[in-house]
Amino acid sequence: MIVFRSALFRAYLVVATILLGLVSLPLRAFARGYALQYARFWSAVLLTGMRGLCGIRTRVVGLEKLPMDRPFIIASQHQSAFDTLVWMTLVPRPAYVMKHELLRVPFMGPMLKLTGMIAIERTAGSKAMRTLLRETGRAADEGRQMIIFPEGSRLAPCETAPLKPGIVAMARHTGLPVYPVITDSGWCWPNKGFLKRPGVISIVVCDPVTGGNRSTMLQAIETSWRKAEPLLKIEG
Repeated sequence: MIVFRSALFRAYLVVATILLGLVSLPLRAFARGYALQYARFWSAVLLTGMRGLCGIRTRVVGLEKLPMDRPFIIASQHQSAFDTLVWMTLVPRPAYVMKHELLRVPFMGPMLKLTGMIAIERTAGSKAMRTLLRETGRAADEGRQMIIFPEGSRLAPCETAPLKPGIVAMARHTGLPVYPVITDSGWCWPNKGFLKRPGVISIVVCDPVTGGNRSTMLQAIETSWRKAEPLLKIEG
């Protein structure tokens, strides 16, 4: 049953992406101001398919901590493609820090460019950091809620990696609070592998982290993640 449902969801993703991509063509040409709203709708459609076809539900703890009427930065763990979709539906004006290569993906890439995401060429060295700071400042001025995955890549549940310093540079450049976020999305939607397992994906928003030098802030994020781990478990 899991294999069948996972295959059905894969087909749903492909068909939905093609259809929504085709619909986006006139929007990209004549109504660019609606690109972010359309991208949020696109993400909601894909997550609806996840719930209906795979039996995966989402549980969010601490969302009320986020000041939705102004910009802030989310420092989230990253375990699956789910993490790159869900914040499109949870905050009003999301701006992901993402790989520049995604802008070249058919249909999706041009839409991402119009939505004002923060696209970084990670191999560009100091140029990448200058781009990150410039685009972070632009997003903050626009009142965007920025999402970055400071681990740098997707990790399996319980796997760890040193945090990248970009999150600290973003916080210093803007003076915005950083909200550490943990998730267990990798149990239901593994990074590698075809199967999607039914269950509940939990997301926990921690108290904000502000100030401090690079090592202090990175340590504070990791500490917040560890302390919040018990909240991933569902009571009863």
